[in-house]
Amino acid sequence: MTPMTPLTAMTGTVAATTVNPVLRVAPAAPAEAAAHFRASLAFHADVSDVAAALAAGGDPGFVVLDSRSTESWDQGHIPGAVHLPTALIAEQAARLLDPDVPVVTYCWGPGCNGATRAALALAELGYRVKEMLGGFEYWAREGFAYDTWEGGERRAADPLTAPVDAENCGC
Repeated sequence: MTPMTPLTAMTGTVAATTVNPVLRVAPAAPAEAAAHFRASLAFHADVSDVAAALAAGGDPGFVVLDSRSTESWDQGHIPGAVHLPTALIAEQAARLLDPDVPVVTYCWGPGCNGATRAALALAELGYRVKEMLGGFEYWAREGFAYDTWEGGERRAADPLTAPVDAENCGC
């Protein structure tokens, strides 16, 4: 008897007995996957989408919050962002943020969960919040302008993170 694999269970057909690591756990049903990814978009914002919304001019409908230390902020931050380190959110959020305006948090980058902790702290205070995936690292790597304690800067887009000769990535 041929052993059941995730693919066999999904399709009802007998597949090879070796299951690759991708299909070792079968993909979710389409409706479950749609619900998951829809929910994910309610919690996350992409660096390029945040940049496009800010560049469009006018009120983007959200505020960007840098949750890093003062030293990190001085090294580079998104123009117009509010600086509020995570440790100070509980005592200073009401003074700096409008509770009716959604907040998009960021920290250093994908290897740091500071933006997640900041988003949690804000949500627990009643703010609507999203986390900006990629953080400041990907903001700079995608070639968007940023401010430092010395003034404005911009790096060339990293071809591994952003299109070099296109307005956007098309995703």
